[in-house]
Order: sequence, then C-alpha cells, then structure tokens
Amino acid sequence: MHNVTLIESESLEKRYGGGTLALADLTVSIEPGIVGLVGANGAGKSTLIKLALGLIAPTAGRIRVLGLDPLTEVERVRSQVGYMPEHDCLPPDMTAAEFVTHMGRMSGLPAATARERASETLRHVGLYEERYRAIGGYSTGMKQRVKLAQALVHDPELLLLDEPTNGLDPEGRQAMLGLVQRIGTEFGISVVVCSHLLGEIERICTSLVAIEGGRLLRSDSLSAMTQHKGVLAVEVDERVEEFVARLTAAGLDVREQGRELLVRFDDEKTYDVIRDAVVDLDLSLHRLEQRRHQVADLFRDSADRTAGSEVGDVQHA
Repeated sequence: MHNVTLIESESLEKRYGGGTLALADLTVSIEPGIVGLVGANGAGKSTLIKLALGLIAPTAGRIRVLGLDPLTEVERVRSQVGYMPEHDCLPPDMTAAEFVTHMGRMSGLPAATARERASETLRHVGLYEERYRAIGGYSTGMKQRVKLAQALVHDPELLLLDEPTNGLDPEGRQAMLGLVQRIGTEFGISVVVCSHLLGEIERICTSLVAIEGGRLLRSDSLSAMTQHKGVLAVEVDERVEEFVARLTAAGLDVREQGRELLVRFDDEKTYDVIRDAVVDLDLSLHRLEQRRHQVADLFRDSADRTAGSEVGDVQHA
C-alpha cells in the first residue's frame, strides 16, 4: 500500500442548483487503509466521492486524490482509482465478461490485458462460472459483485465504493464486506467505503471519517477511537439521580442511556468509587459490566449530542 494521502481536501464546498449546500468547508486528510466514510443519507458522502472522481467541480476549495487534481488530471485519476457506484447502472444485455473487459479498456488497459484481467477479477469476486451470462439475469448480489469487479479490473491504487451492501440480505452483506476486507488486506489496495451503516462497516475499517450535514464530524483511526479502556454499564434500581451525583462528584464521567448508566472506565479505581457509592447509598446493584467503547458513542460524543443521525443511532452487534 502506498503512503501517499488518498484524498485531501481544503475548505471544500459544493452547492448545487437552487443553492442546496452539499458540502461546507470540508478539510480532511484520508490516509491509506480501509476507510469508512460514514454519515446519514444526504450527509454529503456521494458528493465527496463525485468530487474526488472529477465528475463534478467544487464550488470553492480544493481536493486532491492520490496527489492528483481530479479536474485537470482526469486520465491519471481514472487509471489509478476504481469506482463502484451506489445505483444499479449495468447493461442488462452484456455478459459480465464483456462489461468488465470494456471497463478495463476504458481505464486504459490494452485489449488482451483487459480480457485477462476481467476473468481474473470475476474469479476474485466469485462470478467466474457465471461470467458469460447476461447481467440482466443476475441477482442483486451478483450485480453488486459485477460493479465491484469493474472497479477492480485495472488494479487501481484506490477503490471508492458507494454503499456496496445496498439491497443485499444479511448473508450477502457479510459476503460483500468480507470481499472488501480481502481486497484491502491481501491485495494491498486502499479502499474508501461509503455507508450510512456505521456498525456494519466498522468491523472491516482501519479508520473512519464521519460527515454530517456536509461538514466533518470526526476523522480518526479506529485504534485511536477505541483506545479508551472502555465504559462500564451500571444499573441500580432506585435513587438514580443521587447515585449519578455521587459518581460525578468523585470525578467520574457518567452518561445516562435508558435504564443504564455508562461510566467511563479509566482504571481499577473506577470500580472502587462505584462500589463505595452503592454501599453508602444502600442501593441494589443490578448490573456492572465492562464494555468496549462503541465507535457510534464516540462520534456522538464528538458532536456533543444525545440524539442524531443514523451514524450515532446505529446498533452494534
């Protein structure tokens, strides 16, 4: 994997006709790896991808992809970047082999190389046996794999995948995520995966970039986000406010979530403070367990909010 920054933007802004602001003052630097670009639908993820591909021009600011200007260095970007669009846009009458070969040619491969690479890529995504069938007869899962294959065919340095699990059942989603992870680890290709489902892609990513309302919410490596020791989930049956006041006075960071109290776990002393408060207040302790910090909570915390977009509300397995 190359060390050049994947996508770098500075004060990037995009307004569509009618004044709709899709991205506002977005400054971000996305480093190599498997990167989750997350946000609710309409957050500006697809707009950022289209700007990165040079499909649209920014209203203000600048963007670079692998150090290249997508508007003036179009052919170099096309040869080094693979793109899997969100929507179904496949020609139903072509076979997968023909279509993926054609897309290889479009990315600058010679004819014989494109044919060879198409077969190889279709094998990687599990469609080798079906490669001479017309795409129109494919299932949704197979169509998604064709889209992935055409993005991969020219052996790019960077893959941009827009909602790759769209329309798939749970088994299909897992299979697609497994493929993406393999591409990022075994093939050494950097991947930016756009999704409104943080909990789903978090498992395969090395870093996450969250945008909301066209603005950067947070960008960090997954290890940095989860390096806190975690949180303790505590549940008592009564006098919760007194209990929270006691813990807060002792310097603990406490957040209420339904019937649970989430207490940031810094070290073993955290247990002592909770135990002493339970004894002093003569409470019944229903539950005390340690949890890994959930990334959704960290995004929610960074925006200093209690309820938010699908990014914050996603359920974790």
